[in-house]
Amino acid sequence: MRYAIVVERAANNYSAYVPDLPGCIATGETIEETEREIREAIAFHLEGMVEDGLPIPQPSSIVQYIEIAA
Repeated sequence: MRYAIVVERAANNYSAYVPDLPGCIATGETIEETEREIREAIAFHLEGMVEDGLPIPQPSSIVQYIEIAA
């Protein structure tokens, strides 16, 4: 499966979340570290859902960029 992630700059680090998996978050000092951490968080999150007998949500978020003339 391929889930969209959102990476945001925080005051002293980066944070990431998965719109299709509420509560699945990660942080890191760099974008690369944050991406590694969110990948692990997704795996852990999905494992927990399976253990709890919950359905795994299919990826449905769409990510696009929109250009705005300044």
